Amino acid sequence: MTAKRGLITDTYKVVKKVKRGGKRGKKPPPSPATDEDLSQLSERETDLQELRKFDLDWRFGPCTGMDNAHTKTVEEVLGFFGVNESTGLSSEQLRKNRERWGPNGKSLWELVLEQFEDLLVRILLLAACISFTLAWFEEGEGTITAFVEPFVILLILIANAIVGVWQERNAENAIEALKEYEPEMGKVYRQDKKSVQRVRARDIVPGDIVEVAVGDKVPADIRLTAIRSTTLRVDQSILTGESVSVLKHTDPVPDPRAVNQDKKNMLFSGTNIAAGRAIGVVVATGVQTEIGKIRDEMAATDPERTPLQQKLDQFGEQLSKVITVICVAVWGINIGHFSDPVHGGSWFRGAVYYFKIAVALAVAAIPEGLPAVITTCLALGTRRMARKNAIVRSLPSVETLGCTSVICSDKTGTLTTNQMSVCRMFVVEKVTEQRCVLNEFTVTGSTYAPEGDVCKDGAVVRCSQYDALVELATICALCNDSSLDYNESKCVYEKVGEATETALCCLVEKMNVFDTDLRSLTPVIKQLMRKELTLEFSRDRKSMSVFCSPNKLTRSSTGAKMFVKGAPESVLERCCWIRVGGGTRVPLTSDLKEQLLGTVREWGTGRDTLRCLAMATRDSPPDPRTLNLENSSGFSEYESELTFVGCVGMLDPPRKEVLNAVRMCRQAGIRVIMITGDNKGTALSICRRVGIITEQEEEDAVGTPFVGGLTGREFDELPPHLQRQACHTTRCFARVEPTHKSRIVEYLQSLSDITAMV
Repeated sequence: MTAKRGLITDTYKVVKKVKRGGKRGKKPPPSPATDEDLSQLSERETDLQELRKFDLDWRFGPCTGMDNAHTKTVEEVLGFFGVNESTGLSSEQLRKNRERWGPNGKSLWELVLEQFEDLLVRILLLAACISFTLAWFEEGEGTITAFVEPFVILLILIANAIVGVWQERNAENAIEALKEYEPEMGKVYRQDKKSVQRVRARDIVPGDIVEVAVGDKVPADIRLTAIRSTTLRVDQSILTGESVSVLKHTDPVPDPRAVNQDKKNMLFSGTNIAAGRAIGVVVATGVQTEIGKIRDEMAATDPERTPLQQKLDQFGEQLSKVITVICVAVWGINIGHFSDPVHGGSWFRGAVYYFKIAVALAVAAIPEGLPAVITTCLALGTRRMARKNAIVRSLPSVETLGCTSVICSDKTGTLTTNQMSVCRMFVVEKVTEQRCVLNEFTVTGSTYAPEGDVCKDGAVVRCSQYDALVELATICALCNDSSLDYNESKCVYEKVGEATETALCCLVEKMNVFDTDLRSLTPVIKQLMRKELTLEFSRDRKSMSVFCSPNKLTRSSTGAKMFVKGAPESVLERCCWIRVGGGTRVPLTSDLKEQLLGTVREWGTGRDTLRCLAMATRDSPPDPRTLNLENSSGFSEYESELTFVGCVGMLDPPRKEVLNAVRMCRQAGIRVIMITGDNKGTALSICRRVGIITEQEEEDAVGTPFVGGLTGREFDELPPHLQRQACHTTRCFARVEPTHKSRIVEYLQSLSDITAMV
């Protein structure tokens, strides 16, 4: 066992040596790492992960988490933890499984000590200590005066530390806001109580049976065992970067190498339930969760010295050597004067006198104000950046940003608003000679705020003048379980429910088909039609529908209706008619269907890569009382003989300021790379929109490797030398996990690039 623990220490040293390439302060100019170096590093890091797990098992006992839970059946997962899905853990099982995880923040004392890591500051501190010691033994009238010098030096060092701690403490407090992603409570089944109980999230252990419902924040990594609603949708954008909610199921995912985005039977800690209700078994808590691993990896990362810190270290080393030589020389030259009568004939007093002169010379040679000036300048830089909504956690990061050559950026919420928005839609104006004449519209606005216009051929139109748009707005408003909410404290509109449906709510407000006040349009439509029944979305039919009856006569109908929305190919497959012009309908032929699908494919695969939803209605629906609602497999039969009304296309739009920011980076010679967990097509679309990839670059890259970006799986399958080449040339990485981001940054650093991750 001792030998194994020694191997752990040796492996840590080897990996640190490979990562750093030498000792701090004596680091040679960076040179590109060879394929052998990178391959060796990858193998050693794999060994290190295994040894870390062994070390944890040796100290705390075997890990209670379950590896690759997504590949196992529900029965296998429950059997692994020895838990009953209905009753949960017993008190004895709970006691054995309990793991405690402490806070991971820096204390105030740690921040103070960090301010004294600079070599120049340490030299000054040493000089102050020596001066103070000599002043303590000073005799005569100059005793008080002798303390002035060390006091002034200490005053400068304290002022420098106060400025640094003040700035970094402010940044730490701002970062605390990010902890809102951490859940506080969870609902569990345990044998000591007959019903579900609420417990603190930190008290949940692997093996617990947890219940989640719409609006809940997932308290741990959970393997789903049962979905107690028609569907379960989860917003996991904070972890994977996906713009829309993800449909979950309980079936095993057989691929052990599946990325988090493909683990459809898993719920991840910190993500939000957008729709549905389910139960599952906890397979990981604390730092063993996917989001916990990110935090653990960040904490374990060995920080690199910034270019300024390296220069200051080199300057400090050279200065300390020169000062030492001069001081020793001055002291040595005066050895013959140690016994002069002026010193009372005492050799020792003469030696101390000239030693004090040497120390005074050393203090005079040291630029005491340099650390304070640098700290003050960096602090002023952080304040200026804070006014532009950029929080700098560490002062040296300000200087590093000025040297950055590559910026690796996430997509969702960073380059984009993380607020789905409808930007295009079409309805059918008429059908002539087996061809549809479409009325296509564009919609402005990039957030959930109901502010924007509907345009046709560049001109703003009144949607109330188009009967098809009135019916389309009605479907969007009623076939919808989400809503917009105005947050008065933040002065912004926020989603309540699923992002896609919230985008439809926002579209309805912008269309304003009844010429009412924008903030009250949706309630107006809901007053006209009463929702009787909802058939929730399911994976097999890829649609949802609602049965509605009129409270009063509407412009588009005189009786009960069934409104349907879903994937265009699925909805059109069940359509028999097309709504045209003034409200009439014509038969939907195979040629017309193919034309409509062609338009949808163009929107979904072109420059915009839009997420498309088709809207349809059944004018004479069956009586809701006759429907079998226990079996969702029969819902597609009820959603038949539909009339196609129109289609909308939406996306997570780029932020307004991003295009100009990317352009400025290009002008400054900084390469911008997108690294996201979202789909490849969506990622490439945003890259083109914000200028990370230009049309000229795509034309020039035809026939070269890695054109069109890489997914995390494709990147893994490349040998080390091609991975390094991909990091040098590729501008877009999609469907990646945090481990991929870390490896890409390491490759870029091995290519002598100063890399920033945002």
